[in-house]
Formats: sequence, C-alpha cells, structure tokens
Amino acid sequence: MTEPVRLIKKYPNRRLYDTKTSAYITLGDVKELVLKFEVFKVVDAKTHDDLTRSILLQIILEEETGGVPMFSSELLSGFIRFYGSTMQGMLGKYLENNMKTFVDFQNKLQDQSRSMYGSGDNTHLQTDFWNQFLNFQQPAMQSVMTAYMDQSKKMFQSMQDQLQSQTRNIFPTFPPNPGDKADKTEK
Repeated sequence: MTEPVRLIKKYPNRRLYDTKTSAYITLGDVKELVLKFEVFKVVDAKTHDDLTRSILLQIILEEETGGVPMFSSELLSGFIRFYGSTMQGMLGKYLENNMKTFVDFQNKLQDQSRSMYGSGDNTHLQTDFWNQFLNFQQPAMQSVMTAYMDQSKKMFQSMQDQLQSQTRNIFPTFPPNPGDKADKTEK
C-alpha cells in the first residue's frame, strides 16, 4: 500500500508547514524530501492552488545562485524562447525523457560500482574509486556521453520529423518546404 501524498501548506507569510510532522519547514527541508524521493505536494493554505512546481523552481534558483550553476545563460535563454511556441510541450517531454535516461545510466554505473566494491559505508573509497576511474577512463566516458548525446539528438530529430509529418497531414495544401524539394531531387 502506498503512502498518501505528503501535504505541505504555504502560508501568506511565505512559511511552509509540513502537515505530516506538524512543523514549519524550510526550502532546504523540501530539498531533502526531493533527495529522499518522498512524494509531496505544496499547496497555498488559503486557495489550495498547487504550488509544487513553484517551490521546486525556487530550490533550483537557490542552487543555481549558490554554487556552480548547472545551466548556462545560453541554455536558459533557449528555454525561454520555447515558451509559447508549438514545441513547448515536446521540449518538456524530450527533457524529461533525457533526464530519465541519464538517471538510469547513473544508477547502472552505481550498481556496477557496488557489485565490484561492495555496498558498505565506504563512501570515501567509492569517491576515490570514481575519481581514479573517471581520470583513467575519460576517453571511454567521453565515448559513452557522446553516444548518449547522439541518442538524444536522434530522439529530438525523430520528434521533429513526427511533428512535421503531423503538420503535413493536418495542412496538406501548404507547399512543401524548399529544403524537402532539394533533398528529393538529390536522391
């Protein structure tokens, strides 16, 4: 039996109240829930609007401004350009699928590490192992990451092709793309 979704209420004074522990919590506490894979929902205490995404974005903003950022300005600008475009939903799904693939890849590497070196409390040894492994295997890791990026590129291209095909089916009277005509004559 699954546990019910943990409810966190956000009050007008910007405080977060965890109904499970009956205590006020911080964004750092919410981050810990995420890291522990706990299922939760943040709602406005007055209107009951779902604020979960907003809180998660606040955590990301804190992480981005507090240390070494994960997202470049160019990438963030690209995200902003997709808002309101017809590709917005597809980009979100594409990023979600890529994140899942990347996490699966990371989990497989960790499982292999555990099977080789045990699963005891040897975090320091595992960190040293990974540092040595990555330094020694950098070309191999680059190859794996290149393959991952190629797979991502193919998946994105496939999504674009599907969208173009669907568009042609919906709007068959539009003239073909000039690039398509050039491609057909070359073949």
